[in-house]
Amino acid sequence: MALMDFIKKQFVDVIEWTESTDGVLAWRYPFQDREIQNGAQLVVRESQVALFVNEGKVADLFGPGTHTLTTQTLPVLTNLKNWDKLFDSPFKSDVYFFSTRQQLDLRWGTSQPITLRDKDFGAVRLRAFGNYGVRLKDPRRFHTEVSGTRETYSVVDLDGQLRGVLLQHLSDAVAQSGIPFLDLAANQVEFAKALQTATAPAFEALGLSLEGLTVQNVSLPEDLQKVLDQKIGMGMVGNDMGKFVQYQTAQALPTIAAQGGGEGGVAGDAAALGAGLAMGQVMAQTLQQGLQGGLAPTGAAAPVTGLQPDEIMNTIEKLADLKARGILTDEEFSAKKAELLKKLV
Repeated sequence: MALMDFIKKQFVDVIEWTESTDGVLAWRYPFQDREIQNGAQLVVRESQVALFVNEGKVADLFGPGTHTLTTQTLPVLTNLKNWDKLFDSPFKSDVYFFSTRQQLDLRWGTSQPITLRDKDFGAVRLRAFGNYGVRLKDPRRFHTEVSGTRETYSVVDLDGQLRGVLLQHLSDAVAQSGIPFLDLAANQVEFAKALQTATAPAFEALGLSLEGLTVQNVSLPEDLQKVLDQKIGMGMVGNDMGKFVQYQTAQALPTIAAQGGGEGGVAGDAAALGAGLAMGQVMAQTLQQGLQGGLAPTGAAAPVTGLQPDEIMNTIEKLADLKARGILTDEEFSAKKAELLKKLV
């Protein structure tokens, strides 16, 4: 009886995988010293495939279903073993199961800011993160390129490599998307599509399919975030120069208030605040007249044909003072100076 039990243990009648552990992409059936019985059953469940490998050579691939193993169902293995007729004895072969279902909620992100080139701002530093899904698409390629003869290979083993591939193609995605850098945060869906398109070939080279990639957050550098906030603020006031100066003055008020406590106390703050508001009003009137050709306000006796050269230079000096105080940006100062200098021509 003990001899019969020993003999039964040497042969395998049913080969199957129940996927008891999440995240496993490849699993080798544990034959140990056992052999496969002629006519044995191979059970491949939905979202699985099974691959026979003989002496290191990839042979037959089976999809979902129950398969009876004979020379008819194992044509490649039959050829490798030089079977010229139905075999009637057990045989040895490695059998690998692969999971083809989606592996979801894998995370990617920049551990450090990545320097990218932008047509508007030159070199910029970007942080971004999101998640993605991956599916095993080509078992043969995955076996030969990635998993090999290991007993198990899980998505955790690939995590660092896949995240590296995504980050490597981040700059390509930004370039291919055609989305201005300042608008990336507001166009995350389009950005994600561009990143998936740029990265998909690298995943396919590993026998994988990249699916469901998302960009959950794009963080701009602090200085560019300020420009974006300013752009939003100017979008609210439009092209009205008076409103523009009022907006810039309002932006400077917190800085003026934060500088309180020095000489003069409240009186000094009030004086600075009054001076700022007064300058804003004067600048609004002066710039409005200058940019509109020097038209006099309603009710004036006669229209003014334009600003005098000394008035233009005084205005530019005032703008330079606003830039030095941080009320105007370099770009805004340059644009307005160019407009005023045209009046001298």
